[in-house]
Amino acid sequence: MQAVPTSPERSAASVRQLFAYPFRIFFLSMTVLAIIAIPLWILEVSGVIRLPLAMPALFWHQHEMLFGFLSAAIAGFLLTAVCTWTQTNRLHGTLLVALWGVWLAGRLLLAFGGNLPEWLVQGVNLAFLPLVMVDAGWRVWHAKQKRQLMILVVLGLLWLMQIGFVTRYDMAFSYGALIMAMALISIVGGRITPAFSAAWLRQRGGDASAVKMIPALDMATLFVMILLMASLVTGWRTVTAALALVAAVLMLARLFNWKGWLVREEPLLWILHLSILWVPVALILLAGSLLAGWPTNAWTHAAGTGAVGCLILGVIARVTLGHTGRPLALPKGMVLAFTAIQLAAVIRVMTAFELIPWHPGIGTSSLLWVLAYLLFLVRYTGILISPRADGKEG
Repeated sequence: MQAVPTSPERSAASVRQLFAYPFRIFFLSMTVLAIIAIPLWILEVSGVIRLPLAMPALFWHQHEMLFGFLSAAIAGFLLTAVCTWTQTNRLHGTLLVALWGVWLAGRLLLAFGGNLPEWLVQGVNLAFLPLVMVDAGWRVWHAKQKRQLMILVVLGLLWLMQIGFVTRYDMAFSYGALIMAMALISIVGGRITPAFSAAWLRQRGGDASAVKMIPALDMATLFVMILLMASLVTGWRTVTAALALVAAVLMLARLFNWKGWLVREEPLLWILHLSILWVPVALILLAGSLLAGWPTNAWTHAAGTGAVGCLILGVIARVTLGHTGRPLALPKGMVLAFTAIQLAAVIRVMTAFELIPWHPGIGTSSLLWVLAYLLFLVRYTGILISPRADGKEG
């Protein structure tokens, strides 16, 4: 008869499993941060609590969404995907614990390190993305996969935006970081969304050939996004607005070629298409803020909550199932989560335009955001801490 593991043994096994693959610990950690950081921000800005923050509250909120939440999602996805791309052994065990420890230390230092030396807080936070890039870059270099280099270039630019942000407390760098976040969406979303959609159609006897990927259009979009970031940081308003509109048109053309309406019956696919649609929406709102005086926080939340927040939820829901050897069948409650995160973005943008009063708008959008990621936490924690369903490693 096989002995049943005791509770401490099961707990140890679960912890080991979390550090068996990068997506496990980082997807779980960024979800917890998503659930905690937004309510803390609301309580802080409302004067209910006063955290010993290491930077002004508004900058802390922006940093944690861009370089805490997003960076963890990048690490979980990239360090998992790059192993498949390059056929190399994944980062795991002690080294993964150390990398995660750097990320966690950054969150704690920013939230509670108001009395600590600035160089310590900034140094720890600025260390994380380069470590991710070194691990991914080493694999890409040795595998001679030049196709992956653009991801590293965009990550490097994102890191430069972080340096400017934490050293100068200048909103221009957070805006530049948002553009680079959308550039990453352009690259990663441009690979997985049409590929997954075509595969789904093919499996069901649909017209997979209707889904088109045009490499020249993909590269043009990315190039314009990088120019947009540079223009936005340097303050060339008219040029920035023009580039934003060009990038929006290019992204809309790509989305049209991907034929998202053909996969509307599959939540794991329509969430990707709808989330990426927020990119051109954000770019149009950016142009409007520069040319017509539209509120700046409309485009930033269309980008941050809509494009980034929605796409990350859609991607981690799918990646977690695929990389744990489970069928691509969405767990119960996740359609509600996808709907809630989209509504959170809509309401937050409407609040920016004062179509909804500030307090009800902020409260409702925050509750919907928390609900979406709380549902993921409830439905996926057991999957993330358990061995692969097919018995394979990872």
